[in-house]
Amino acid sequence: MRIPLARLAFALLLLPALALRAAEPAPVTQPPPPAINPDGWPVHDPDRPVPPLATPRPAEALAAAAMPPAGAVILFDGTDLSAWQNPAWLVRDGAFEVTPKAGNLLTRDSFGSCHLHLEWSAPVAITGGGQGRGNSGVFLMDRYEIQILDNHDNRTYADGYVGSVYGQHPPLANAVRPPGEWNTYDIFFRAPLFSAEGKLLRPAAVTVLLNGIVVQNNAEFYGISTWKKVAVYSAHPPAGPLRLQDHGDRVRFRNIWVVPPPELPAK
Repeated sequence: MRIPLARLAFALLLLPALALRAAEPAPVTQPPPPAINPDGWPVHDPDRPVPPLATPRPAEALAAAAMPPAGAVILFDGTDLSAWQNPAWLVRDGAFEVTPKAGNLLTRDSFGSCHLHLEWSAPVAITGGGQGRGNSGVFLMDRYEIQILDNHDNRTYADGYVGSVYGQHPPLANAVRPPGEWNTYDIFFRAPLFSAEGKLLRPAAVTVLLNGIVVQNNAEFYGISTWKKVAVYSAHPPAGPLRLQDHGDRVRFRNIWVVPPPELPAK
């Protein structure tokens, strides 16, 4: 088949341009900018200073405060998980433990501001490292997380340490006990306040004692807990369930109770 000279000349003119385009490098994809918290630190910054070590108070010194006071709602007394939804986790020897892949555990009742007491223990058998070792979490109102992690000789990013307001505030100190020993959390939580239009009027805040050591002191949440993102608020009801996280590690729990704030007299 004969190709007309005009068409052939046009094709020859295109060849250098096509060759140049083929030789052009692929466009460079820029990584997304880091998520920066209001305090100026990137979320999960590996270079952020980790909390200093602190000596936990002896378990005997904490025993009296671990007893549920009058008016406490008992969430686990060592016998069963009747106070929880999806009670698929294993109960034995006065405690219960995460059943990996069974899903999170949520209370049947909902709570807002409260004093939550719980005791937990990381697995004796040490596997993994960083966030992959003895990982769980307790979520207030099913939204605001206090991290549970085995940080005994185990380094990770500062805002993911045990006792952290996860992804937001590192703990003031690392007061965790070795794997297999029982840790005590006393969490004093103030629920956020929203207007009728859904505007945030007052952020959530928390004070946390880990083994008798203050690791959060009236720390304000930047928003609802998330991963690798800056937390933001979204209006929600004034109460929600407590959630224990299934992160795949067989963390154990015992002696869980919660005290709602006292009813204020009518004005």
